Amino acid sequence: MVTHWQKVLQDLWGIAAELSPLDGEYDLNFLASGVPGHVLKVMRPGCETAFIDLQCRAFEHVATHAPEVTVPGIVKTSSGDLYALVPDETGAERLVWVLEKVKGRTFANFKPHTPDLLAGVGHAVGAMDRALADFTHPALARDFKWNLPQGDWIAGRLEVIAEPDRRALIQDIVTDFIAIKPVLADLPDVAIHNDVNDYNIIVDGCLTTPPHVTGLIDLGDMCASPRICDLAISCAYMVLDQKDPEAVLAAVVAGYHSAHPLTTTEVDLIWPLLRMRLAVSVVNSTEMAVENPDDPYVVISQKPAWAFLEEERVNAGLINARLRAACGLPVTEAAPRILGWLDGQRGRFAPIMGTDLGDARMGSLSVENATCPQNPFDLPPKEAARIGEEFDDNGRIWLGYYNEPRLIYTAPAFRRGPWKASNRRTVHLAVDAFAPSQTMLHAPLEATVHTVENRTSHLDYGGLVILQHETPDGDVFFTLYGHLNPEVCDRLSVGQTLARGEAFARLGDVAQSGGWAPHVHFQLALTTDGMGEDWPGAADPDEMYLWGAICPNPAALMNLPDTKVAYAPASKSAVRSDRERLFGHNLKLSYADPVLLVRGWRHHLFDQWGRPYLDAYNNVPHVGHAHPRIQAVASDQLKRMNSNTRYLHPAQNAFAQKIVSKLPERLSVCFFVNSGSEANELALRLARAATGGKDMITPDHGYHGNTTGAIDISAYKFNAEGGTGQPDWVHLIEVADDYRGRHRRDDPDRAEKYAAQVDAALDAIAARGGKLAGFIAETFPSVGGQIIPPKGYLDAVYRRIRGAGGICIADEVQTGLGRLGEYYFGFEQQDAVPDIVVLGKPIGNGHPLGVVVTTREIADRFAEGPEYFSTFGGSTLSCRMGKEVLDIVDDEGLMENARVMGDRLQAGLTDLQKKYEIIGDVRGYGLFLGVDLVSDPVARTPGTEIAEYVKNRMRDTRILIGCEGPFDNILKVRPPLTIESEDVDMFLTVLDRVLEEVACLRDCRTGT
Repeated sequence: MVTHWQKVLQDLWGIAAELSPLDGEYDLNFLASGVPGHVLKVMRPGCETAFIDLQCRAFEHVATHAPEVTVPGIVKTSSGDLYALVPDETGAERLVWVLEKVKGRTFANFKPHTPDLLAGVGHAVGAMDRALADFTHPALARDFKWNLPQGDWIAGRLEVIAEPDRRALIQDIVTDFIAIKPVLADLPDVAIHNDVNDYNIIVDGCLTTPPHVTGLIDLGDMCASPRICDLAISCAYMVLDQKDPEAVLAAVVAGYHSAHPLTTTEVDLIWPLLRMRLAVSVVNSTEMAVENPDDPYVVISQKPAWAFLEEERVNAGLINARLRAACGLPVTEAAPRILGWLDGQRGRFAPIMGTDLGDARMGSLSVENATCPQNPFDLPPKEAARIGEEFDDNGRIWLGYYNEPRLIYTAPAFRRGPWKASNRRTVHLAVDAFAPSQTMLHAPLEATVHTVENRTSHLDYGGLVILQHETPDGDVFFTLYGHLNPEVCDRLSVGQTLARGEAFARLGDVAQSGGWAPHVHFQLALTTDGMGEDWPGAADPDEMYLWGAICPNPAALMNLPDTKVAYAPASKSAVRSDRERLFGHNLKLSYADPVLLVRGWRHHLFDQWGRPYLDAYNNVPHVGHAHPRIQAVASDQLKRMNSNTRYLHPAQNAFAQKIVSKLPERLSVCFFVNSGSEANELALRLARAATGGKDMITPDHGYHGNTTGAIDISAYKFNAEGGTGQPDWVHLIEVADDYRGRHRRDDPDRAEKYAAQVDAALDAIAARGGKLAGFIAETFPSVGGQIIPPKGYLDAVYRRIRGAGGICIADEVQTGLGRLGEYYFGFEQQDAVPDIVVLGKPIGNGHPLGVVVTTREIADRFAEGPEYFSTFGGSTLSCRMGKEVLDIVDDEGLMENARVMGDRLQAGLTDLQKKYEIIGDVRGYGLFLGVDLVSDPVARTPGTEIAEYVKNRMRDTRILIGCEGPFDNILKVRPPLTIESEDVDMFLTVLDRVLEEVACLRDCRTGT
């Protein structure tokens, strides 16, 4: 049945479409189906024509003057009019007009809200405001409640807020607003959107296209007002329900500034205007809720608005500086003058250490250059007391860098989130001067004591002094001196004046300075607004745009050039550029935005700025990155000697005995090599020597290394684009994948059916006149997709291979040494015993090491040939390190930890599988897990794009995982065995959030 408004659309615009209602506070809005789609707007009775004319002409103006901003196009009637006056079903006349639908969905219903998207919102609003700056229309002059400069109308309505605390809060906001009204009145009124909220911003994106703004809609609140009101209103909606509203504000404001540059006066108005907009919103919605108690629309934004206003998660004292800094503007009006004066006085200040520091040695405590603390999450007293001792030169002063990322800030207060891999404050905001305790400190210029106290907590400042200084022009700045002898509290008092060069404090000893090695932390601040007396001595690297501006390099006050004490971490772009120049282009990098990693500890890694990452991917550091026992063994042996198996050494026997103690009795002879690739190459030689054959049978998409022989049996490589192709002596069988393979879990005979494919391969060998050497497989195919073969599969394969005279090789590089939790080796789960076992990467924990273990009979046949020797295989260093890895697995209970944490992780993944249909399968044992992502759960279509998105978004949120499988749709989860419950919880929490993003982005792609 054709409705009244369908007929209007057809008759006046010539558009035949189905109509579906859209939300609206006063008017009727309908989405008209079709491509590109339209929006029919039916205004409330009595709506003025000038009001609609204003919107139509404003949209046309923006489209003409700001092509980078998409706004709805006006669809004129068949007679060329912008709108029409049409009677509704009751006979009441209504203004009706039609807009083109903007592609995408509302910001409110879109995820993720990335920093780039937030900046894009700001840029779009700024570009629109720039375009509207010269737009005029008589209807712009509106006297209505949503015109923000008139927002203090709520002052007389506060009694509607029943709760006293909330009423007092709104009163404070109104008071602050009234204080800025004169400044606001001095700004020119221009045409503004006036309601760029999260439902009026249209965004789009998909798994392969980053989120971006596609349009701004709804000019129903348009008016003439200062442009800063438009930005403040947009910010008011962007901060709601956000975990880090300060970062959101900075991104939106910086984006606006990039399109339509702001003045510092305007920036300083954003915060009080933002709060006033939310105050108007909650007062208005409360009033309307009283009048219309059954209408949920009127209170749709009240809950998040109150939450934001009451939680006080924004440092109001710092917000102006933050937003100024985000725009590249001075953090205070005085900041450029102060910095200019300091630079001009460089070389004329009294030496703070009583001596010239021009020749002082620099010592780096950076993430890149220092290994202190050994555990980046814990700095014990002994380490703190010895910080930088390697730079000590008989008591001579040495300096620590400004802007240097360090891992010595380990206290929970430095962490900015709930997880160890959350952001943390690492970047040093001062220059350190290390000298013997009790060394005197001197005021660099005239000063007034601003703060003096003793902070006694471990790793705090101990004695602390903040001095206030004034330039000849009357601009005030501050210097901080930490780690002083607490006697300073008796010597100085707040308000006391100090002369230039006056000695005012001494360096504390370890017991007096918070537990640190004796030094002064010397920091400059151009303002203390929002900081008071508790200055951060280190900053989050992602916030250096702010803290570098508030606390700039203090080198001038030390009579030093900035370059002497300014640290420059490795540049990721420079390292990447050099890599592309110096290495082959098929040397692949992980992640769309690669990581530059310089430190590791257990199951965490750190980039050049000290940002931590949860390593849920690297199986090489089997017992954890930088294990102290591994370090000690390597250091100890390198102090002694390093030889090979041509010489006797007890370490070789001890290592071999440890390995064979973990294996079935018949596997008793070891060969040591320097990699898994070399180990598999040797395994091939052993099989051929034992059988006289050459042909090998192996599962498809397997990977066994990058030597010539290993590539020949690795379908993952020889079948890849540009690969050499399958050798005639290699025979492939299907991977025993009972999730997406031809024989699935509902088939009780699937293990035998997959194993039976060996029969066809044996027939092919006979047909070509070849002879079987053996069968090789990753026990649980990893590159093939983290596959767990059905129980009994491997035993059935081995029976066939041995029946044909072949050798069975188990590649346990990925699965061995306790990773599976319940089993030390994967073949144990299959109740099968191989003839040769290959071990690699994890057994060295980062040291190049591989092992082949076989039977005495096979080893003796191989010994009939030429001598076997590997220069680095079986080196004393390698043997000691390999044995230490195996001992650590036992001593620290890491196999049991793999079981417990693996069970926790797998249970959580299974719960997520119930929530998200894109998780087709969760499989694995212990800390060898695969998550099979699908785009169609019924057809089990591989979700390759989904997996790539998830991998990169997990990296963005500080978790490293990989993708595997023939279609790269399997999330590979394979952390060091040290992973803890907190890390598992982080993994599951973040993955949940990312999968929710995927669901949203896929809906966008399908148009839902």
